[in-house]
Amino acid sequence: MISMPPFRLLCTLIGLLLLPLHINSADPDPLQDFCVADLKAPLSVNGFPCKPEAEVTSGDFFFDGLSKEGNTTNIFGWSVTAANVLAFPGLNSLGISMNRVDFAPGGLNPPHSHPRATETGVVIEGKLLVGFVTTSNVFHSKVLTAGQMFAVPKGLVHFQQNVGEGKALLFTAFNSHLPGSAAVPRTLFASRPSIPDDVLTKAFQVGNDVIDNIKSKFSS
Repeated sequence: MISMPPFRLLCTLIGLLLLPLHINSADPDPLQDFCVADLKAPLSVNGFPCKPEAEVTSGDFFFDGLSKEGNTTNIFGWSVTAANVLAFPGLNSLGISMNRVDFAPGGLNPPHSHPRATETGVVIEGKLLVGFVTTSNVFHSKVLTAGQMFAVPKGLVHFQQNVGEGKALLFTAFNSHLPGSAAVPRTLFASRPSIPDDVLTKAFQVGNDVIDNIKSKFSS
């Protein structure tokens, strides 16, 4: 049997105990009070460089964009106002952001995903059908009214649809200062350059005429 000095054994045990904490940890906490984004600088690995503290103003920590109703005059009848780091520089490195989502009657926030964040939301006004699909292809959904919340795990395809008689309003929150969004219809049918038709016809088991018709809806 191989013996080990007590001090070395203790150090080894401490290292083994700390290893899972390192592996499972999220992004490290900032080592300063804040890091207001310098939006003139290029985006780096995990955010924007910090604006020099001498140039930081109170306005960097406040944002009134979510107080304004969005324009829902579009093919989907909805509008999103994003309060992420691009609009609200004080969020840089804090790992949070919000959206305001307005819906006309019958409006739809089409199926989409957020590759970098889990989403929670609360209905402020109206009646919304909220749903998402898991990686096991299971569909979860519920009709929500004012004051009710939902959660969508990171990366899963989801949507919200106004099923009430009037307008609807939703506020959402994310655990990322820039969660990103990949809308399924535009991703598949309005990418630049376009996904080849033969890929889409085979994927959806339809003819070229169907694919071309769908693409024409997103041509503008």
